[in-house]
Amino acid sequence: MTIAGRPAAASGTLPVYNPATRAVIAHAPRATEAQLNEAVRAAREAFRTWGRSSQAARKDALNIVASTLRDNAATFAHLLTLEQGKPRAAAEAEISGSVRWCREIATQTLHDETIEDGVDRQVVTHFSPLGVVGAIVPWNFPVSLAIWKIAPALRTGNCIVVKPSPYTPLCLLRLAELCRDRLPPGVFSVVTGGDELGKFMTVHPGIDKIAFTGNTDTGRHVMRSAAGTLKRLTLELGGNDPAIVLPDVDAKAITPRLFWAAFRNNAQFCNATKRLYIHEQIYDDVLRELVAYTKTVKVGDGAEPDSQLGPLQNEPQYRKVIEYIDDCVRHGYKFAAGGTIDGDAPGWFLPVTLVDNPPDDSRVVMEEPFGPILPVLKWRDEEEVIARANDSPFGLGASVWGQDVSTVKRIGERLDACTIGLNEVHEYSPHQPFGGHKQSGIGCENSLHGLMEYTNTTTVTWKKTASFGRNPADGEP
Repeated sequence: MTIAGRPAAASGTLPVYNPATRAVIAHAPRATEAQLNEAVRAAREAFRTWGRSSQAARKDALNIVASTLRDNAATFAHLLTLEQGKPRAAAEAEISGSVRWCREIATQTLHDETIEDGVDRQVVTHFSPLGVVGAIVPWNFPVSLAIWKIAPALRTGNCIVVKPSPYTPLCLLRLAELCRDRLPPGVFSVVTGGDELGKFMTVHPGIDKIAFTGNTDTGRHVMRSAAGTLKRLTLELGGNDPAIVLPDVDAKAITPRLFWAAFRNNAQFCNATKRLYIHEQIYDDVLRELVAYTKTVKVGDGAEPDSQLGPLQNEPQYRKVIEYIDDCVRHGYKFAAGGTIDGDAPGWFLPVTLVDNPPDDSRVVMEEPFGPILPVLKWRDEEEVIARANDSPFGLGASVWGQDVSTVKRIGERLDACTIGLNEVHEYSPHQPFGGHKQSGIGCENSLHGLMEYTNTTTVTWKKTASFGRNPADGEP
């Protein structure tokens, strides 16, 4: 680990698995509560200087992180495929995207806001850093979703202690190691451990903010734990994103886009399409094309150059997705593709599975499997499909697909989600906010809105013409 700019071992370890083979590939340190305390103390000490650092120094820090990732991109991509399972091309894209994110966030500045500036009076609002940020990072995009927290924290003058998922700690351990001599000690630390370490972080009195990405149930626990010290929170949580397909699409042409909207990263993706609503006029055509396309997609070890989808990342998630497949079998739902599990597969592999028009109250429709199983659903009436799409406790993303632009826009405007794609999906930028409505999260990441979440506002009022003469109560001189 990296604590206070120095290497830190631990007496206990956690096994790290290659999900494509189920083999143990490394052992990561299991931090103690005392080591977390040490990391937080170092961060608070560093903040005394870093919190007053110049804008140029903060920009430089982000560019150092970006250069470290860029200069070691091949190593990071290899580690990412090894520990997460995603194909090499996807791993390379995650690393290069993280480099870009650091560079772009470095260009963002929260300027003072002058509210009033007259002859007699001035009012200015400043943005100041919070102090120490605790970042809890998931296993599906372990590098990019860490950078989404590291970059705004450092850019706004905070120090950060990062806890990667125990399933995917290697890339972040390596990143912190390479940055030890390039960033001030205590500004960026990485500690690894299991769920108990996350609990220690959320109640820690020396941590001012928790930035968490994960499922909604865990997000509730984080929120409850953080309430004791009224920590600032950014929670990016689960989703059950609907995609609505209009009857005027070309079934064959749109199929690849619909497929990858649902199955990118093997559907281990909060913003993946998880409910696919296809108009009844073209339902059979689109479903047939989806089934055919599914057969062309190679599922395999991410280290193999022709693999397009990797395994499930960990055994608990593998078992969870199997539960959804088994539930469909128990209820007699029809599989258009997949649904058969190869128990002899070397890793945590599951087939791409399409469920043919299950009922709206089925688990696979109402919940978030977070794996390669997709309910494909018929719709007839526009009002009805909008109501069905919005009938969810989640509100992360949504998409609408069709040739009739006015209809696409009309439906999109009525969907209750933070990010709505019209004839596109998964288009992100450091300059656009990303978050969730309803139970999909609190706050947002990216853009100036996301940057503000790492700051306090301080408003200074100044009476320019104030005159302090003799106090009448003092009597005559």
